Amino acid sequence: MGSRERPTRGTDTRAAAGRSPVGHAAGPDGSRRDTGGGLMLRARTRLAIGAVGALAAAGILAGCGDAGSSGTEAPEAGASGAGCAPVAGDQLVVLDDDKKLQNTDNVIPAINAKVANPQLVAALDKVSAALDTPKLIALNKAVDVDRKTPKAAAEEFATANNLTAGIAKGPGGAIVVGAANFSESQTLGELYRIVLTAAGYQVNVQQIGSRELYEPALEKGEIQVVPEYAATLAEFLNTKANGKDAQPVSSPDLEKTVAALKAAGEKAGLTFGTPSAAQDQNAFAVTKAFADKYGVTTLTQLAEKCSGADTVLAGPPECPQRPKCQAGLVEVYNFKAGSFSSLDAAGPQTKNALKTGAASVGLVLSSDGALAAS
Repeated sequence: MGSRERPTRGTDTRAAAGRSPVGHAAGPDGSRRDTGGGLMLRARTRLAIGAVGALAAAGILAGCGDAGSSGTEAPEAGASGAGCAPVAGDQLVVLDDDKKLQNTDNVIPAINAKVANPQLVAALDKVSAALDTPKLIALNKAVDVDRKTPKAAAEEFATANNLTAGIAKGPGGAIVVGAANFSESQTLGELYRIVLTAAGYQVNVQQIGSRELYEPALEKGEIQVVPEYAATLAEFLNTKANGKDAQPVSSPDLEKTVAALKAAGEKAGLTFGTPSAAQDQNAFAVTKAFADKYGVTTLTQLAEKCSGADTVLAGPPECPQRPKCQAGLVEVYNFKAGSFSSLDAAGPQTKNALKTGAASVGLVLSSDGALAAS
C-alpha cells in the first residue's frame, strides 16, 4: 500500500503523511498518523521509521526498552515458556484486537464547512455506508496487488455496490477532492468523485501529499473534501491546536473519537460525514497456517498460548517502545515474545518474514491488500 503516516501512531504507520503504522496510523506522508499514545502514523506518517534494521538475533521483549534502543534486550523471566515458533504460509490473517489496544481509525469524509450542504454530505455518506474493512482490503488488493488504477478499482466498486443509486442532486459547482500520497487515499478519493459527480458536481481528484499540506488547504477551501481517518486526524488537529504534548483525544471508542474530531474540526472550519466501518489501523498478523497450528484468532489467545522463547515478533525498529506496538502488547495483553525482528513498518519485509517462517507475528495495516484471501 502506499505510504501513509500511520505506522507510527504509537507505532502508527500513517503518520505525517497520511498514515503511519506504529503509533496508524498515517505513512510518509500520506500518513495515516500518530494517534495519541504513540500510534504509528500513516503518513504514512505514522511511523517515521528510519532505516530498516536487520533481524535481531537476540531475544527481547518484554518491555519497551530504553528510548532509542533496538528492542533487543533479553526477555523477562515471564517470557520463559516455549512460545510458538513461526509457521510459513502464503495467506496472512489479522488477529482480533479483542481488548482494543488500537484506536479507531475509521475512514471518514472530511469537508470544508462552507461547502457542506446536505446533498454533498449525503453523497459522501453513500461511500461510508458501502465500505467495511474487508471491502477496503479488496480495493487495496485491486490496486496494490492486481495493479489496477485507483480510478478503475473505484469505478468497479461503485458499479458492484450500486453506489450512485438514489443520490440527490446538490447545487452543483466545482469540487476538488484532495488525496494523500498513498494508493488507498487515492482510491477513496475516486469513490468520492463518483458519488459527488452523481450529485451534480464537477469533480477533480488532486493528489496533494502529506496531511501537513492538504489539511491547511482543506481549511482554506482550496480543496473541499478529503478521505480521512478518524483517530489520526483527531490527533493531528489536537496537536496542531494544543501543541505536540497535548493530551490525546482519540480512543478505541469510535463514538468518542468522532466527537473529539468534530469538536476539533469545528474550530478549524471543518465538518465530517458519517464514519465508515472500514478501518485502516495498526494490526498484528500471522499466517493462516500459524493460526491453525496453534489455535489462535485473537491477541488474547496469542498472549496466553504463545508468550515464550520461540515466538518472534516482527515490526519497525521503534516497535518495542511504542504503546500501539510491542509495548502495548505487553501492557494490554501481557504478551511476551522471545525475540524481536527489526524490519519495516507494516511493509513487504515484515509480511515476507511471516510468509517465509522467519517471524511468528508481525505488525501490518488492517486494510492491507495482502490480507485478501488468495
